[in-house]
Amino acid sequence: MAWPADLRTLTPCPNFADGASEVDLVAAETRLGLKLPPHLRELLAHTDGLTGEYDLSLVWPLQRIIGDNLHFRAYPEFKTLYMPFDCLLFFSDAGNGDQFAYTIAGGEVRRPDIFVWNHEDDSRAWVSSSLRSFLPDWISGKLAV
Repeated sequence: MAWPADLRTLTPCPNFADGASEVDLVAAETRLGLKLPPHLRELLAHTDGLTGEYDLSLVWPLQRIIGDNLHFRAYPEFKTLYMPFDCLLFFSDAGNGDQFAYTIAGGEVRRPDIFVWNHEDDSRAWVSSSLRSFLPDWISGKLAV
């Protein structure tokens, strides 16, 4: 799949933004303290965030990825409510409070797998083998949370 051309075939109303610059991507990696996964980085370079039909957020813009991840890792009350978030890199949400993420181990994203974090019970469950399979499954409704 070539970003973003093939995504146009997956959703009737894709909304593409201007891509994030290399400077912005490097700055994001610095702030987050890790390299972005290759498929996510590539997508963000083509479109800084992706929304579909009804403005459903499919992939957050880079600034939201940074802001939400830093917030979840630092918010004091979350430390007593949930398991640590420093092992997750959130990049999208389901619109119901649940969020999609890559896992972080040893300070890096080592696998392309996508997980969903359930905000109600703090569970983290595997949902897809990669961003390239996650997006079509999420858009088509094959993946539901």
